Amino acid sequence: MSAVRSDAGEAAAVPGSIPLQASAAFPKAARLLKTDEFSSVFRLRPWRRTAHFVIYGKPTGREARLGLVIGKKYAARAVTRNLVKRLAREAFRTRRAEFAGWDILLRLHTRFDKKAMPSAASAPLAALCAGEIRELLDRAAREIARRNGAKPASE
Repeated sequence: MSAVRSDAGEAAAVPGSIPLQASAAFPKAARLLKTDEFSSVFRLRPWRRTAHFVIYGKPTGREARLGLVIGKKYAARAVTRNLVKRLAREAFRTRRAEFAGWDILLRLHTRFDKKAMPSAASAPLAALCAGEIRELLDRAAREIARRNGAKPASE
């Protein structure tokens, strides 16, 4: 058993490999998990919309957290729901520092056009989702910066 541990340690120290940073992880603490957490963010008005998504935000003063609501009503196939969730989690994970102190909730609110996107996990669907999610996170980051920038001026 000790040989396995030493092998794992040697693999991590391989020259040229890039060690993962702790900030690049997406732990449970960075997710909205409970109904009450989702409800507290849903009570607020949506910040921004795109053709398929809506984003909500709530200041918490704690670590940034992401909640996803991708229902069967708008994405009937599990493949599509999982694709959207993966794309959203990855986009949020790489920009988590910009949302420090906020709970962010992303909700799918419109069906995808089946004629334009016949495959549940097609490249065009992934590109469409990634673009809309990136756009919403950009807008949310600007809104957070604006609100955080306005706080010191009013104090």
